[in-house]
Amino acid sequence: MKSIAFSLLMTYLLSPAAYSGPGEADALGNWSQWRGPLGTGVAPNANPPVEWSETKNIRWKTALPGKGHASPVVWGDRIFLLTAIPYGDVVKPRIPNRPGAHDNLALTKQHEYVALAVNRKTGKILWQETLSKGLPHEAGHVSASLASASPVTDGERVYAFFGSRGLYCLDTNGKLVWKKDLGEMHSKHGHGEGSSPALHGETLIVNWDHEEQSFLLALDKRTGKQLWRVARTEDTSWSTPIVVEHGGKAQVIVPGTNRLRGYDIATGAIIWECGGLSSNVVASPVAANGMVFSGSSYETQGLLAIRLDGAKGDITGTKNVLWYRRRGTPYVPSPLLYDNSLYILHHYQGIVSRLDTKTGDNQGGPYRMDGIDSVYSSPVGAAGRIYITSRDGVTQVMSHGEQAGKMLAENRLDDVFSASAALVGRELFLRGERWLYCITEE
Repeated sequence: MKSIAFSLLMTYLLSPAAYSGPGEADALGNWSQWRGPLGTGVAPNANPPVEWSETKNIRWKTALPGKGHASPVVWGDRIFLLTAIPYGDVVKPRIPNRPGAHDNLALTKQHEYVALAVNRKTGKILWQETLSKGLPHEAGHVSASLASASPVTDGERVYAFFGSRGLYCLDTNGKLVWKKDLGEMHSKHGHGEGSSPALHGETLIVNWDHEEQSFLLALDKRTGKQLWRVARTEDTSWSTPIVVEHGGKAQVIVPGTNRLRGYDIATGAIIWECGGLSSNVVASPVAANGMVFSGSSYETQGLLAIRLDGAKGDITGTKNVLWYRRRGTPYVPSPLLYDNSLYILHHYQGIVSRLDTKTGDNQGGPYRMDGIDSVYSSPVGAAGRIYITSRDGVTQVMSHGEQAGKMLAENRLDDVFSASAALVGRELFLRGERWLYCITEE
C-alpha cells in the first residue's frame, strides 16, 4: 500500500518541494509554501466550503497587526504569517528616485518586520516576533506591502524573507535559529519586493532579481550557510522559484525578463534556458508530468510550455518548447495547474482561460467572471473546484472537470485581499489587509 500511495503521489506532481523529516503524506495534508503542497495551487486532500459570508461558515476572524500581502502557510495546528507594522512619529515624506517611478507610496514611518503564528482552531495569535526594525528604503507601489513574500515551513522551522530587511529562520515557537543579511534590493520603479523563498530537502532557495546585480542563492536550511550563489543577467522580477524533480535530479526553475532557466540544485549550474517572457515577471511557474509552464504579461505577453526531457542549453524555438501563447497570459496571479488543465487569469482581470496542458488550446472559455475585477491573489483548487478572490473581497467558486466553468457560488467579505488562499482539510484561510479568516462548515 505504501508503494502504491507513493506511485500515485509521484504521478500527481514532479515536485515543487520535497521535505526532510515529515514525509510526503504530511506535506500533502498541509499548506507549507506559496502555492500549496504541490506548488501548483492545488490541495489534493482538501475539501473547503463552497459558500460563505461575514455571517456564514466563519469559524473565526482574527485582527492582524500592520499590513502584509504574504500568503498564509499552514502546518499542523499553526498558521504562519508575515507583516510590517508602522511605529513612531511621522518623518518627513520622501520618495526614492527610481527610474520610471510612478504610483509609489511616500516613506513616512519606521516599521517593524514581524513573523507571527496563529492557532488554527481558535484564531488566537500564539506568538509575534519582531525580526527587524527601521525605515524602508523603498515604500513600494500603492497596491503593495512591505511584507509581500510568503513564508515557507517544513513543520520544524519557518523561513521568513523580508528582502532588504533580511532572511530569517525560526522554530515553530518563534525562536530565532539564524538570520542572513543579503544587502539592499533596488526594485524596478521602486515598486517593492515580493519573491518568496523555496524549500527542497535541506536546501533553501532565494531569488534576488533587481535593478543591480541579480543572483540566485542556495543555503543550508539548518544553518543558513551559503551552498552556492550564481549571478543572473536579469532585472527585477517578483516570481518565486520552484524546484522540480526530473530524471532523478532536482532543478530550480526561475523565470526572468531575458530567460526562463533551470538550474542544478546541487551546483547552481544552468541546465537549460529559454526566451519568450516579458519584463516585470510576477507570476510563478508551475510544473508536473515533465512539463513546466511559465507566463508573464507587461509590455508584451508570453506563456511557455517546456518539455524537460532532453532540455539542455538554449532551447528557445526548439522542440522542447511544446507550445507558446502570446495572448491571455498572466501578470500578477500565478497559473493554477489542476490535472491536465492550466487556469490562467488574463493580466490581473476577471477573465480566466482553461488551457489544455499538452496543446495550449482553450478547453472552453475564456470565462468572464461578473463581479470580479482586479485580482492579485492567485487561484487555488480543491475537490473539483476553483477559487478566485478579487482585491475587493469577492471569491467566486467555479467547477473543474467535466462541468468546468460552471459558477457555483459568489462569496463576499469586508476586507481587501492580495494574498492567496490556503486550503487545508475542510478549511479555507483568507488573509486580508485587516483580518485573517478561517472559513469552514464545521
